[in-house]
Amino acid sequence: MTPAVGSRAPDFTARNQHGEQVRLSEYAGRSDVVLVFYPYAFSGVCTSELAALRDRPDLLAAAEFLAISCDPMFALRAYADAHKLEFGLLTDFWPHGAIASSYGVFDPERGCALRGTFVVDRAGAVRWSVVNSIPEARNLDDYARALATLGHDLG
Repeated sequence: MTPAVGSRAPDFTARNQHGEQVRLSEYAGRSDVVLVFYPYAFSGVCTSELAALRDRPDLLAAAEFLAISCDPMFALRAYADAHKLEFGLLTDFWPHGAIASSYGVFDPERGCALRGTFVVDRAGAVRWSVVNSIPEARNLDDYARALATLGHDLG
């Protein structure tokens, strides 16, 4: 079950593509966060979505973007380098899918995350979310509208 809008976002700790530990609660009070769950690094739809995000500096400046998949850390490093992805790519590899499961977006049959996005405000509450099926890309303008409700001018 996905966290309801207005509820506290499940906290987690994960490693990014550089091996650095990232904890969601560390952003509390200082930055809004957009959690972008995606199925697989190097797959077509995922790469097009994350490249489109890379090419939207207005969005990247408005909040901290953390893209999360069940791929291992070293695969995420290669993926980030190959596609010049500068935002955090977090591994949910072990325990496999634990973060995606806590957000209700883990597909146990495929062993990957669905396309779920959660906007978490500075207080740690979920303010907006969308979950798409694996083949269905998300619309970045929806992210912009959600961030605008938090006072970000994305103009």
